Amino acid sequence: MSLDPTIIAIPVYFLLIGLELVAHRFQSIRSYRLNDAITNINCGVTSQVSGAFLKVFTIGFYTFIFERFRFITIENSVLTWIVAFIAYDFFYYWAHRMSHEVNLFWGGHSVHHQSEEYNLSVALRQSSTQTIWTFIFYTPMALVGFHPLILLSVSGFNLLYQFWIHTESINKLPQWFEAIFNTPSHHRVHHARNPKYIDKNHGGTFIIWDRLFGTFKQEEERPTYGITKNLNSWNPVWANVAHYSDMLRDMRTIPKWSDRLRYVFQKPGWLPDYLGGYRAPYDIDRTSYRKFDLHAAKVVNAYVLVQYIVLLAGTALFLFNLETFENQMIQKLVLALIIIVSTVSFGAMFEGRKWVSWLEIFRLVAIPTSLLVLFPHILDHTILSASLATYIFGTAIWFFAIKKAIVQPTNS
Repeated sequence: MSLDPTIIAIPVYFLLIGLELVAHRFQSIRSYRLNDAITNINCGVTSQVSGAFLKVFTIGFYTFIFERFRFITIENSVLTWIVAFIAYDFFYYWAHRMSHEVNLFWGGHSVHHQSEEYNLSVALRQSSTQTIWTFIFYTPMALVGFHPLILLSVSGFNLLYQFWIHTESINKLPQWFEAIFNTPSHHRVHHARNPKYIDKNHGGTFIIWDRLFGTFKQEEERPTYGITKNLNSWNPVWANVAHYSDMLRDMRTIPKWSDRLRYVFQKPGWLPDYLGGYRAPYDIDRTSYRKFDLHAAKVVNAYVLVQYIVLLAGTALFLFNLETFENQMIQKLVLALIIIVSTVSFGAMFEGRKWVSWLEIFRLVAIPTSLLVLFPHILDHTILSASLATYIFGTAIWFFAIKKAIVQPTNS
């Protein structure tokens, strides 16, 4: 079983999301939409699944530096863990800050900011590519001698801490706490698209880094959430590549290769002066602003919700048992692709894409075929094989019954 605390905490995440839904009902806060929340979690699913492959390189690199180039060896202890946790948050601050200030890095981190809502499901909206650009920031910890297992532990708990601050249910906390730690109020500022709030409050657990390095901003009026160019899609794969696509389009308009290179590492929105210069974020008119929200038919929403619960159960089994696939790369890759295809199919249903019927049919064929080919021993278990057959045939009948309802939804 995986020892990653962020995976072990998956049941707790969903319990807290359920509690927040109840709390928001009593508080008359409308911050959840089915399509948005499922897309948030879909991005987390694709992040965890892709991370199962990327960790070989990111953690592998850290381990390589630790084993070959560390200056000293630090003995593992409670004090070591505490120091490592603080050190990790310091380097997280800089990795996070650069993810906002470097165009290429923003391509990874922008995924986390795309939702126009602010609730606990947004905490699960994680990027599949961000770690490619940021894992290098933690190399000093390897050089100093913090063991790779310590890094995995503190990074997991750092991410766990950040889960609860993605809420509007908590206003302000005691002043001493707000002065030291990241809080819902501080992090609402960080997720805002209001010009005065952009690129503020980068700390993970501690807000003191922002106070020290000049990036702190107190919450004043409640923010408008999202990014300056809305994603306008429920597709988690597109969410991960949209900014890179925009970068390629911009780079084609830049004639000089030297400026193209500068563009990659400049602040998001930068263009050479001869192309108009920096495109500053703009404030929006709250009275005319409308969130992206395509309304699928209720029968489609019901179908996606039930299929999504099944997908989450399957994904949890996949993540909890990653070590069993250590020497079975084909099985691991096929299962990962099925999970990602499923998330794309569900997003496409919310958008009413015409091609989604073929994708869903492919998914319903691929699931039993892959499982029977890769794990033929399923047939030895009568209950398991019968359950799989019932699920596939039942889902197929249900899908074809609602197929005509999957049309272009209306915009809110």
